[in-house]
Parts: sequence; C-alpha cells; structure tokens
Amino acid sequence: MKVRDLMSQNVKWVDPNQSLEEVAQILASSNIGSVPVCQDKQLMGMITDRDILVRAIAQGKDPKTTKATEIMTKEVQSVSPETDIHQASDLMAESQIRRLPVVDNNQLVGFLAIGDIAVQSIHVNEAGEALSSISEGIQH
Repeated sequence: MKVRDLMSQNVKWVDPNQSLEEVAQILASSNIGSVPVCQDKQLMGMITDRDILVRAIAQGKDPKTTKATEIMTKEVQSVSPETDIHQASDLMAESQIRRLPVVDNNQLVGFLAIGDIAVQSIHVNEAGEALSSISEGIQH
C-alpha cells in the first residue's frame, strides 16, 4: 500500500506572508493543530498551534503583524505519494510527528495523518481476524 492510497487530498495551507492571527483562525475553523506553509503550492515549512504560542505569543510578538514565515519550522519531513505506507509510518514514529505533507514534483499534493494509517490498520486486522475465523472452520 502506498501513501497515495490513504492521504487526504483536500489540504489546507497558508501563505508565508499571512499573519499569525489569520493562521490561528484557519487552524481553529478547520479543527487542526498544524498547517503547511506554501507559496504557489511549494512547501516552505509547517506551522503549529504550539509554534504560535511558544515562538510568538510567549515572546511578546503581535499575532496581527507577525508573519507565518517568521515562526514556521523550515526543516519539514515529507513523503511522496509513491512512498510505501510502512516507510511513512516509520518516519512518523522516528520523527514523532502525527501528520506528513505529501509532495510530488516539489508541489504539495496531500497530507497523511497518523489517524489515516490507524484506521487502515484496524480494517486490515479485522479482515485478517475474519479470514482466520473462516479458515478455522474449514476441514482439511
């Protein structure tokens, strides 16, 4: 199974010049904790609700005038749509991140969340258990 099979293609992203106030409103209205920062769909960084709190508010920066690019994380882990889902899962575990941007030809094309993988794993396990139960009833 590949990342493309589980990723969300409807991705919210913000412009690097958007204010932190606007970014926070997008996070709140979308009920998400992080959002990619892109220019022309090219991934430049990530910004989280925690980044806004720790790197801006706690430092006395004005959320109305501070731009996303000023506090975003620039070194971002990402995967391609063709990445094996197990490799993506391992990367998430190693990096201790819950959401991975999916990039193709330097363009943001989707997002893979740990929940997407968990839901798929549940279905696979349930299918495996069901098959095992069925197989037990077969006489050889």
